[in-house]
Amino acid sequence: MLKRGKLNNALKSIGKANGQHTSEFDNASALRIKEAAAGNMAAVFFMLESNKNGLSAAGVKERLTIYGLNEVAHEKAPKWYVQFFEAFLNPFIGVLLALSIISLITDVIIPADKDYTTVLVISTMVILSAMLRFVQEFRSNQAAEKLKSMVKTTATVLRADEEKQEIDIKKLVPGDIIQLSAGDMIPADVRIMQSKDLFVSQAILTGEALPVEKTEAPNPKATERSPLELDNVCFMGTNVVSGTALAIVVNTGADTYFGSLSKSLVGKRAETSFDKGVNSVSWLLIKFMLVMVPLVFLINGLTKHDWLEALLFGISIAVGLTPEMLPMIVTANLAKGAVNMSKRKVVVKRLNAIQNIGAMDILCTDKTGTLTMDKIVLERHLNVFGFEDNEVMKWAYLNSYHQTGLKNLLDVAVLEHVELHDCLKEGEAYKKVDEIPFDFQRRRMSVILEENNHKHLLICKGAVEEVLDLCTYAFDPGEDNELQIKSDAIIPMDEKMRETILKTSRKLNEEGLRVLLVAIKQYDERPLTYSKADECNMILTGFVGFLDPAKPSAKSAIEALHRLGISIKVLTGDNEVVTKKICRDVGIPVTNILLGKDIEGMDDDELSACIDNVSILAKLSPLQKSRVVKLLQAKGHTVGFMGDGINDAAALRDADVGISVDTAVDIAKESADIILLEKDLMVLRKGVIYGRRTFGNIIKYIKMTASSNFGNMFSMLGASALLPFLPMLPIQILINNLLYDISQISIPWDVMDEDYIVTPRKWDAGGISKFMLYIGPISSIFDYATFAVLWFVFKANSPAHQNFFQTGWFIESLLSQTLIVHMIRTRKIPFIQSWASAPVVALTSFIMVVGIALPFTPVAHAFKLVPMPLSFFPWLFGILFSYCLLTQLIKNWFIRKFSQWL
Repeated sequence: MLKRGKLNNALKSIGKANGQHTSEFDNASALRIKEAAAGNMAAVFFMLESNKNGLSAAGVKERLTIYGLNEVAHEKAPKWYVQFFEAFLNPFIGVLLALSIISLITDVIIPADKDYTTVLVISTMVILSAMLRFVQEFRSNQAAEKLKSMVKTTATVLRADEEKQEIDIKKLVPGDIIQLSAGDMIPADVRIMQSKDLFVSQAILTGEALPVEKTEAPNPKATERSPLELDNVCFMGTNVVSGTALAIVVNTGADTYFGSLSKSLVGKRAETSFDKGVNSVSWLLIKFMLVMVPLVFLINGLTKHDWLEALLFGISIAVGLTPEMLPMIVTANLAKGAVNMSKRKVVVKRLNAIQNIGAMDILCTDKTGTLTMDKIVLERHLNVFGFEDNEVMKWAYLNSYHQTGLKNLLDVAVLEHVELHDCLKEGEAYKKVDEIPFDFQRRRMSVILEENNHKHLLICKGAVEEVLDLCTYAFDPGEDNELQIKSDAIIPMDEKMRETILKTSRKLNEEGLRVLLVAIKQYDERPLTYSKADECNMILTGFVGFLDPAKPSAKSAIEALHRLGISIKVLTGDNEVVTKKICRDVGIPVTNILLGKDIEGMDDDELSACIDNVSILAKLSPLQKSRVVKLLQAKGHTVGFMGDGINDAAALRDADVGISVDTAVDIAKESADIILLEKDLMVLRKGVIYGRRTFGNIIKYIKMTASSNFGNMFSMLGASALLPFLPMLPIQILINNLLYDISQISIPWDVMDEDYIVTPRKWDAGGISKFMLYIGPISSIFDYATFAVLWFVFKANSPAHQNFFQTGWFIESLLSQTLIVHMIRTRKIPFIQSWASAPVVALTSFIMVVGIALPFTPVAHAFKLVPMPLSFFPWLFGILFSYCLLTQLIKNWFIRKFSQWL
């Protein structure tokens, strides 16, 4: 027997030693399929230790022990409680947990009057954030179960000493002989032994719209080709469209091509652009906390000699420095974005994907159904000189209409097209008397119709080379270039005419069309004994060309995405000729083309070096799509992937944002982050705009809060060193922080300037720290100006007057932070060139009023705040106006120097 584990390991180590990329193509299973495809049946029987009569019962039992059940294998997902615990392990939640511990110390452990409010609020935030992550990961582990459930079916198997029988496909083993017929799903990866007119749809694996013919002939070059291109091998999960076959099972379960996809869909999702961004910002905040809090603690302890008060103050500073509303603001922004997007036919499954869709700078998309209509249509009907001709369409229609065999997609396209042309209804005047059915050796079919004069008319439609070889004449359409069969001349099929026909056929092929020829032949009334021998000396009428055409909306949608800074790469299982034609039609620049077999021979470095300049990647396997996505991410791109088949599921999951449609297969929808209710790129464009708007509002909050808190820390450091009392009490810092956070709740309803929307937006921790360092200290300048006014003008310069001083700075600090929201939210001049949305204006104004009024209310005593004299407010107005003026000047300089703002 084949020792599977050892063989697998040996082959993998050989592949790695040669520097090859490990994929589904260079493992033992793929090599077995290629060996089976290359050899004759004797070699296949020898390799699989089987024979034409099938396996014995003992052989089956032994193989079940070695290979296991024929079911799609998947790694065992961690227990739910392990996943739940792991959901808490990220720096974002770490910041929140640190805050809750700080609050526990300041509000519960140290004070006699215990207050659990802050601890409960922050703990709730932690649980909500962790639950979102847990649910997402738990659901992704269910995806493989969906894939598994798709293959619950039976197969007809032949075994030695037994009648042929239907068994559960789980019981199939390598070496089993199975029968296949129309409508069957292929139950394992198999090698064809005998076939008759076998046509298999591989659309779920390759995306190709048309079924492919499968035969039993060995393929000596099989080892050099992609398994999906082998014409004597069928794969689990594909289905038989027509014909019958006898086949031998080569791979089962996890070793099948289908099984390799299932394995790739289990386990942790790759870290997306959003996850990396949140983590980098969280670590940035943690680093500032670790530097600032000990500094403030030491300065206060050394200058005031009250170390407990210094500790309390330091903890309050830590609370102030960390934007504890960050998860709330992020979630609220994302939820608001999801609601807006759902109104525009974009359903968001994972909230994090909203930012990723805004950051997306490369969209990898499948061709079928996204750029095309996902429907074969009759695109051209030409006479022999290449001119559109309704007469040719008439004969194609009569052939398709009267055939009684299985009508394939091309026949359906002819019949649907003809409904648009009433002039062709005259075809119903003909009466069908005989038929020569289609077969894959002849690659053509003919119908024989009786005319009113009782003459017989044979109409043949088929592949170019096969039909052309049987035509000795052609119709000359005449000077008007339109065919009238009753009156037009019949000319010999000489070498020049033959070359003209082949040239037109090649031209149509280059345009991505599938081309058939239509020919006719008249007979006098005769016995109905027509056979393929009668398909000779025919008269060629012309061509019919078929295509899955570009969607009418695709070109404008592609242009719109290009204007938003998104480049598009087409990743398809279909061939490159058709893909190139569609890309030209929709306005995707056709630069370089890579095929699956090219990629298979390249290592990651080679592929990475050329991937940016390639716009079409054709004949790709599912795991090659996933590999391309990962390499683009490794180069710093935020990658979106749009697809709807099983062959897209792995790439959907690995992309920063996986986009599918509501008509997709279940596994694709389960792997996707965003589902479009219309398979239209114009709908996606709306999603991108909302993603950028949502991300812009998140970044606003982070930059506003981080820079104003950073500025406050500078003020705190200086005041702690210079003043004989605390510049603001811990309780006042917390209230100040709370009021400011409340003013930020309206940010999800804010609008973004148009110039922000037009380019992809990514997390940039370096940009945030730069923003903090340059913009934050501006507020400190005016904090020190406030200190000077309070100290020198209002004489609040001793511990006895510290509450007056603290109240004055409390009001100025809150108003400056809240007012700065309007300065930072836009690159333009606020209130003149750009206004915030009504909710933002209303809530920030309300909080400013509350901040001014609070010292005059009955609760002021609890917070150690005192009423301020009216003479203080002109000074306050002057300081705030100067603050806004300087911020605008620095903003203009910052934008010129760094070419960025939000």
